[in-house]
Amino acid sequence: MKQKKILVITNMYPTSKYKSFGIFVKNQVDALKKRDLSIDVVAVTNPRSGKANVAKKYSAWLLHTIFRLLTKGKTYDVVHAHYVFPSGFLGLLFKKLCGTRLIVTAHGGDIDKMAKKSRRLHNLTRTILQNADHVIAVGQDLYQQITTDFQVKPHKLSIINMGVNRQIFRPQEKAAARESCGLPRDQKVALFVGNLLEQKGLMELVDSMNQIKASHESILLYIIGAEKDPGFKRRLDEKIAANDLQSYITFLGTKEQSEIATWMSAADCLVLPSHIEGFGLVALEAMACGTPVIGTNVGGLKTLLQDGAGVMIPVKNPEELAKAMRHVLSSEEMRTNLIKNGFKKAEENDQERMLNQVIEVYFPTGG
Repeated sequence: MKQKKILVITNMYPTSKYKSFGIFVKNQVDALKKRDLSIDVVAVTNPRSGKANVAKKYSAWLLHTIFRLLTKGKTYDVVHAHYVFPSGFLGLLFKKLCGTRLIVTAHGGDIDKMAKKSRRLHNLTRTILQNADHVIAVGQDLYQQITTDFQVKPHKLSIINMGVNRQIFRPQEKAAARESCGLPRDQKVALFVGNLLEQKGLMELVDSMNQIKASHESILLYIIGAEKDPGFKRRLDEKIAANDLQSYITFLGTKEQSEIATWMSAADCLVLPSHIEGFGLVALEAMACGTPVIGTNVGGLKTLLQDGAGVMIPVKNPEELAKAMRHVLSSEEMRTNLIKNGFKKAEENDQERMLNQVIEVYFPTGG
């Protein structure tokens, strides 16, 4: 039987230099390749911002995609675009010119932010979504927005998240994990994993750490993530210095996934105080490591943290965040329940289960 060929178009994809940039897309691509699918990728692999950088990298990506369209366009069975715009727009060219089946995955920012920048972008987003053969939303809130705001029919829309790789994200013995990370065994440790952006709730997280310090409690916060906005990072550093929190908060930069898994096992809780969140895969990864999660009641996090799988707090509320951190780090009974329910949630959202659903979307008749 002829091997099926897939083209993945994405404006985020990691390299050895930018390890976390769209890593969730690469993880899915690598896992799909193990299912005997032939997959090519055309991607933006440089996360740097600034007008000159953006113009250069997107122009190169556009030319690469058009070259692929002209030389190999008719060889693909499916084009899978990650993010509605601009990736989905390029995918639409393959559908219109080559008749290729088009699947578009909406991850959150493309609906919550990009589509709201202008009426033109909103209309383009609607055109892409309505012309795709199938749309994947990574969370329930996104699904609802796409049906309501963009009039996409439910029969061509699915909720499928990226899934957690439980071969990488699994429990490790805490003492060994702490030793590996250079952490003291008896110190309470909170962890944040994500891009260093204001919408990730980092200002509120610093405020909550200041409240914890003021109550003479000692919790160390470690932050793993890429600096996406130098101006915001400066403001964040200034806030940390103004509150004399330098000895309580440590930035670790970006890490390989295996390293992140070790840090998750070493930490006492993961905090994710996002303002918006399409799905919140990092929360699921922490649950798979047996680490309690505290997150805001936004986007996909609302669903992930339900049923006692995590602690949900209001958005932009440092007081409730500090209170939740104290409670989780002091109550052994609460931690035990969160870990048990978190494991169950991770199992329900295992990457292999999600891949089965993606393949069914690719080839709905099983062909």
